[in-house]
Amino acid sequence: MTPLFSDREIRGLVLFLPLAGLLVLGVLLLRPKPSPEAAGALTAELEERADTIELFRFDPNTVGYEELRRLGLSKYEAVSLLKYRAAGKVFRIPEDVATCYGFTDSLYLRLAPYIHIGRKYAIAPREYRRERVVRPLLAPEPFLVDTVSAFYLRAIGALSKRQAEAFVRWRDLHGIRDMEELSECYVISDSVARALAPYVRFAERPDPMRRPVELNRADSAELRSVYGIGEKSVGAILRYRERLGGFYRVEQLAEIPQVTESNYEKILKQIVCDSCEIRKIDINFAAPNTLAGHPYMPPRVLRKLLKQRQLKGGWTNVGELVEDHILTAEEAARLTPYLRFGTCGTLENDTATPFPDGEGAR
Repeated sequence: MTPLFSDREIRGLVLFLPLAGLLVLGVLLLRPKPSPEAAGALTAELEERADTIELFRFDPNTVGYEELRRLGLSKYEAVSLLKYRAAGKVFRIPEDVATCYGFTDSLYLRLAPYIHIGRKYAIAPREYRRERVVRPLLAPEPFLVDTVSAFYLRAIGALSKRQAEAFVRWRDLHGIRDMEELSECYVISDSVARALAPYVRFAERPDPMRRPVELNRADSAELRSVYGIGEKSVGAILRYRERLGGFYRVEQLAEIPQVTESNYEKILKQIVCDSCEIRKIDINFAAPNTLAGHPYMPPRVLRKLLKQRQLKGGWTNVGELVEDHILTAEEAARLTPYLRFGTCGTLENDTATPFPDGEGAR
């Protein structure tokens, strides 16, 4: 009977098998092991990203990388969509987004309500007319120059789109109080100024002898009387004041996006702030939804606070929150005026010494 392997082949196998075993063992030993530090960093990144997710309408044909990241997409998912688009893909309907490589059904369902396909890319209906539709001009009516929008100036035919937007930027930066200052704007010609003169209304200049408006007790009408506070910023200030529980410094107005930098400087001279009007939160007994509604209580801090409160039972001052690594010194300084520390015996115990070493702001 002829043997299956020759002596030479057997000697080759004897040499090969140990070498193959050593090679496999080396690969196993050299394979990188999972690092606890890397896993912790990844977990922290995911938690941070969850806290900063911002859902808004977007067009997948024009959206950028940073906007995709703000929507909650990972780096891999954002790059996948951009590569898909760079390869010539045009998103005609929202469902086209689900065809991107790496997009899961859950991700698409979360983004679907916010996907908006622009007219340039969307599938046009058969009845769609390609000729330009010119809207009739609005009849001009008296308007306040401090609050007039670029859209209205275009609608009455006074300025083009670019001119109207430039006018609004000029107004917010320099302020316009009379026809002379209106004519100084580089997009307003003499003929346009004469045409607008019968309709332009200017806000009354603040009276230097007038009593300042108290920020925490003022209603919408009183706030609207402050030069520099318009209709939109009035609502934003009232909503932010309700979320805060009151202002303890007038400088907190700078935290409101609707208050522009130029208007902020004007407003400061006309208002005062009584910190005694602040509505405080009992950090030891307040419900989670009450704490979550405060602007200075981000989700990351709220989760740590509720977990530690359940284990510890409560705190007696802000310094303990810093020691327990729930708040940073900066966060504690911002929150201190809004906190009190109730006990089982009394729920009216306010914070007497916010920091053991005397640091921090009240």
